[in-house]
Amino acid sequence: MQIEFLGTGAGSPSKQRNVSSLALKLLEERKAVWLFDVGEATQHQILRTTIRPRKIEKIFITHLHGDHIFGLPGLLSSRSFQGGTEPLTIYGPKGIKEYVQVALRVSESRLSYPIKFVELTDDGEIFHDKTFTVFAKKLDHKIACFGYRIVEHDHPGELLVDKLQAAGIPAGPIYGQLKAGKVVTLPDGRQLDGKDFIGAPQKGRVVAILGDTRKTKVALELADHADVLVHESTFAKNEAKLARNYYHSTNAQAATIAKQAHVGQLLLNHISARYVGKATAQLAYQVRDIFPATRVVKDFEEIEIPLK
Repeated sequence: MQIEFLGTGAGSPSKQRNVSSLALKLLEERKAVWLFDVGEATQHQILRTTIRPRKIEKIFITHLHGDHIFGLPGLLSSRSFQGGTEPLTIYGPKGIKEYVQVALRVSESRLSYPIKFVELTDDGEIFHDKTFTVFAKKLDHKIACFGYRIVEHDHPGELLVDKLQAAGIPAGPIYGQLKAGKVVTLPDGRQLDGKDFIGAPQKGRVVAILGDTRKTKVALELADHADVLVHESTFAKNEAKLARNYYHSTNAQAATIAKQAHVGQLLLNHISARYVGKATAQLAYQVRDIFPATRVVKDFEEIEIPLK
């Protein structure tokens, strides 16, 4: 599991940063990529990565401001041109379906795959299968905006091969049966319960990805004990009043959320173009006393999220 940042800027693109988009790469877990926001020129950013649009399985939109959605129609069309045939699901606030459908209709675009829309109005679970559960909660922004909590289910424990060998059980098909938790009767009459030969489950990972927001208690709920929290940092710590007036957060507010939620790592993005060079690095340094595991991410940076 990796997060690759495709755009880390706020409001409009700059020479250093494109507008909002990131990819949660789940190639080992489900042979798929999930996108979170699709700002203008996201498909151009993807061309500079190893991501294949046909691998994009789900798109989660935090809110409908242009710097988070203007790249969506182009990406959807390119996915079709580049061999994408598998269904795609788009999650987002009410209005995302109309936006996409109007853009495709007016441009007379025809897709080679179906799109399922899930429009969000309330907090709660929005996706669940055997590997992941995703929750959405409404944040505090000028328009409806959601944050997402992605919870990986625990991995089954490993087969305790040493224990089997110590019991004189030779390798073979029986190992697969025991790994599946079955009760197996050996030729000598012994019965083995697979549960006795499987180690403890490996804890799944949790990632919280927030959209634009003022500081809010909802962020604590989304980020609770997450391995990684991706939080906007549009303003520096001395600009809290400005951040509140524009429905955004400071780096210090994000760090406080990370500390209170006991997250593993805080990644600051949605960086205003006013911060360049050393000023960008200072956004992290200013809050290391609040939450040491803080970093400001940049376009094309990839963050590995290892299993515990």
